[in-house]
Amino acid sequence: LSQEATDLYEGARLKIQKHFNAKHNYEIILTSGTTHGINLVASGFSSLLEKGDEVLVSALEHHSNIVPWQMLCERTGATLKVIPMNEQGELIMSDYEVLLSGKTKLVFVNHISNALGTINPIKEIIEMAHEVGSAVLVDGAQSCPHIKPDVQDLDVDVYVAGAHNMIVQTGVRLLYGQEECI
Repeated sequence: LSQEATDLYEGARLKIQKHFNAKHNYEIILTSGTTHGINLVASGFSSLLEKGDEVLVSALEHHSNIVPWQMLCERTGATLKVIPMNEQGELIMSDYEVLLSGKTKLVFVNHISNALGTINPIKEIIEMAHEVGSAVLVDGAQSCPHIKPDVQDLDVDVYVAGAHNMIVQTGVRLLYGQEECI
């Protein structure tokens, strides 16, 4: 019975790997929830941040996705900055560009806003963040039932989502992390 369970678990990981075009199956970590995946990343970054570092989050985030970063910055002395949005509910990319600096260690943004349905320009956000040496975590909980993200093409560092909405058993959530990040 334990071998059957293991086989099903690993089968889910392989399905997710193919769906998201992850390079390796071990880049897929199955979690109890999308927020759990976000909290795991925040916890991991606590040893990487120090006073003077910056974390950027978008103004489009759900409250539960802001709190981990507030707590992380409080613990480490890093500064939390918010990417503003315009009246149409879109991120103001020119402000995002100004906020990015060599101090930016992590950018957190959702792929699609759960409140407004805004589809963020993820690829552009990731490219700009990588230019300053920042890692990017994308919350794909709302996007994955509608968009098939190619994590290699996006070059995203970490992507969290609820796989149960798309391709595998009920209750499966995932945290994708590029090999270099995990």
